[in-house]
Amino acid sequence: MTNIESEKVIINKSDIEIFDFLSDFTHFENLMPEQISNWNATPDSCSFTIQGMANLSMKIDERIPYSEIKIKSDVSSPVEFSMRCIISKISDEKTQVYISFIADLPPMIKMMATKPLKNFVDLLTSKLKQFAENDFC
Repeated sequence: MTNIESEKVIINKSDIEIFDFLSDFTHFENLMPEQISNWNATPDSCSFTIQGMANLSMKIDERIPYSEIKIKSDVSSPVEFSMRCIISKISDEKTQVYISFIADLPPMIKMMATKPLKNFVDLLTSKLKQFAENDFC
């Protein structure tokens, strides 16, 4: 099993605000890298294309208020995976967030995919911090 964790970021927003934002996939477009196209989202699911790679789709599997959002691949994704957005309240206006990507990758794919996946989850958290601290605009 491959588990790739993003850097932990401290965001100057409440855990409730961060949870509410991450609980809706329509907000994720603001966090995606430039290599993403064909973005489609509802509050509970999304699909997109990674340039030169694959079409992926995900859905929110579980929302644990103010602490975790569990995401899993949808049936149309070529690889089965899950992601966890872990939200930890530090104070009323300060929250720590990180993302964990979990997949059972074959050894050859793991070698090629680990660095891009690490970059992807790091980008999501850094863009989340930037976007949140600009009042989600």
